[in-house]
Amino acid sequence: MPVELVIKIGSMALIRREDNDIDYNIFARLSRQLRPGMILVSSGATEIGRVDYMKRTGEALHGDNEQNKTDYSAQGQAILMETYRRFVRPEFGIRQVLVEHNHFNDPQKRQHLLGLLLRAAEQGAIPIINYNDCVSDEENRKMELSLIQSRYPESQVVECVDNDETAAVVAELVHTKQLILLTSTEGIYLDPADPSTLVREVYGRDNAELERKVEELRTHCRGASRAGANGAGAKLEYALRCALQGVEVIIGSPRYTIADLQSGAAPSTRIAVKTE
Repeated sequence: MPVELVIKIGSMALIRREDNDIDYNIFARLSRQLRPGMILVSSGATEIGRVDYMKRTGEALHGDNEQNKTDYSAQGQAILMETYRRFVRPEFGIRQVLVEHNHFNDPQKRQHLLGLLLRAAEQGAIPIINYNDCVSDEENRKMELSLIQSRYPESQVVECVDNDETAAVVAELVHTKQLILLTSTEGIYLDPADPSTLVREVYGRDNAELERKVEELRTHCRGASRAGANGAGAKLEYALRCALQGVEVIIGSPRYTIADLQSGAAPSTRIAVKTE
């Protein structure tokens, strides 16, 4: 069975900001729509770990931000998977897949990961992928990436700390037709303060035209939903790279169904090469 769809959901789409808690409605709505042949790339472990830690202790972690991220992620990862398991249809299995950059930059590891993802679709299971933050060290990662780039100067080296990039790389790896990036907004706006400026379509007749249009749209992007996030500009960068490989990218809100986002019935931003 081929992979028909890759979905990515961001941390802040899984959190109710107004009361600093997990949004179980979003978890339930998304999980009940998942089925074999889909892959979910889910952020949220670090943010959910932070929420859980503060609930239990009454305060946030102090000290080094990178260490705090590691500790929150380790605490939140179990809750993230437990919550998906609670709402995914019981006849479907779910499989946790924690990845780092070397799983995509090493050809043998990439093929191993591809086999795992394709078998899941055949075996009635849904892979849930997240970057393995709790064992990742930034200094070592940068050094490893530099060595890979020097060894393979013609290759496109990926970092995949940002799960938007991870989702794009996974979509390319499994040759899916569509990638949905679920976020806390309905898509990309010309003016983030004005919902009426939602950009519904970014289509190009060829790769060069699509690149020009996306780069122009990126000039309107600023800020991010939380500290440490890369924001809409980076999301568009990863979406473009994926779209240039023939994948239609849809950026939208988890308040709408997957089917409505796929069909265009729900508001969203769609990015693709359209030859017609």
